[in-house]
Parts: sequence; C-alpha cells; structure tokens
Amino acid sequence: MRRIALLTHPGAGRGRGARAREVVLPRLRDAGFTVLDLVGRDVDEARRLAGAAVGDGIEALVACGGDGTVHLALQAVVPAGVPLGVVPAGTGNDLARELGIPALPAAAVDRFIAGTRRTLDVARVGDRYVATVVACGFDALVAERADAMTWPRGPLRYVAATAVELRRLAPRRYTLELDGHVRTVEGVLAAVGNTSSFGGGLRITEGAVPDDGLLDVVVVRALDRRGLVRAFPGLYRGTHTTHPAYEHHRVRSATIAAADITAYADGEPLGSLPLTVTAVPAALTVIA
Repeated sequence: MRRIALLTHPGAGRGRGARAREVVLPRLRDAGFTVLDLVGRDVDEARRLAGAAVGDGIEALVACGGDGTVHLALQAVVPAGVPLGVVPAGTGNDLARELGIPALPAAAVDRFIAGTRRTLDVARVGDRYVATVVACGFDALVAERADAMTWPRGPLRYVAATAVELRRLAPRRYTLELDGHVRTVEGVLAAVGNTSSFGGGLRITEGAVPDDGLLDVVVVRALDRRGLVRAFPGLYRGTHTTHPAYEHHRVRSATIAAADITAYADGEPLGSLPLTVTAVPAALTVIA
C-alpha cells in the first residue's frame, strides 16, 4: 500500500486538526507513502475531496480530525471498501478511544504506518454511515448545544452543554421498534450504539462491541433533574448500567420516534426523529 489520502478538517478541535496535519503529513511521506493532501475548508468541500480521492483509486484514507471528520470519511470509504486510518484531533475522538489509538498525532500515525487492520461494523441511517453512537434524546440535545459552543474546549464542552440542557430536562414519549417489536416508553434519553461512547468518553452504550453484527440500544426512562445529575458521573465509568431507569437491548435494526428531537451521530446532525438505524456487519476496515 503506497498511494493514500490524508483528509484534514483544519477547524477540528479548534485548530488541532491543522496542527496535527503538520506532524502527520511529513511522517507519512517519510514512511514512503504517496499522499494526496486533502484539506476541506468546509464540510461540503471535505466530502467532495474524499469522494474524488476514493474514486481516483487511493488505497487508504486517513481522517485527521474528530469524529465528524471520521463521519465524512466513512461516507466515501464504506461504499468503496477502502480502508480508513484515524488520527484523533477533534473534541470527542470517540472512535479513536474505542480503538485505543493514541491522542498524540505522531503516535497515532505510527499505528497506521504499522499496518495492522481490523474489520468493524457500521450503523446505517438512510444513506448515511455511522461509526459510533446515534443520540436520540437528552444526549442529542447536549450534542446540539455543544456543537454551538465555542468554550470550553475538548470534552469539557459536553459537560458544560449538559449543565445547560439539564435546566430544560423533560421526559418524552418514545416509540421503539426493535427488530420488529414495538413498544412505547417515557424516557429522557435514547441512543443506538455501534461503539460504547460518545461526547468525549460518555459510555452511554457500555458493552457495545463494534464487530458483533449488532447495535446496542439504550433507553433511560423518566428521571428528574436530580436523578440524572446523580447518574451522570457513572456515564464516564460505565457504571450507570445498574441504574433502575436504564434498559439495554441488542438488535440488528431499531426505529426511534419522539417529538422535537434532532438526532446526532458521530457528533454530526442526522435529522429529525423518527429514524431507522440498521447494523451493517463487517463494512469497515480500519488500519490502526
């Protein structure tokens, strides 16, 4: 494998993407790769660049940025069967965390250069592919709030966004169709995970395995503000799974419906509920 592309979102992580590229690009070339240097000024340009590079026959695409940059890369590489590399340089970096990819750009790109491959599932929502978690409740509201914030930086932004959204907390009626079985539930949070975490390490779908061919659906039933605040620290440790309001299902397909929710996935807006999320087994090769 010699001819690859490096896709950088320069604004990822408030400039960390651009700084990481300055380390990664020469390191790849020193390792003998011919590298197409793709720097998208915005989402649309990055998507076009990635699609054109894959269509031109590159042998791998390295995403240098956060989970949003990975999300853009997925849309190009999954249909074409092109392997993906990941250099985490964003706010959450949840796919990199799941795969144990180091946070330092030099160490992360060295994992790619070493060439070890792993095959993962992805989730599909309409014509979009998702690597990590589809957030469909309070978690989506937090993602939307964090996306609009300029301070603080890093995962603390999700903590700050959570504090703001807690003041507006209200249960919603969810209709869930899980592998054809339909039920309704009052809840504050619903998520569909291919991996275990979102939002910079919030392990909402704790126990999810990204290569088991299944999706992990989590619902947190109606809680008041105090109850959610008490449960929140457990999300970082994965200990929230013992909470009486928590329920967890493993399915191949899930349709989630609720009023006034825009779903987020890989830190990016997907669209308003209802949405159907389907597991696509062994759809992605990651070089990490």
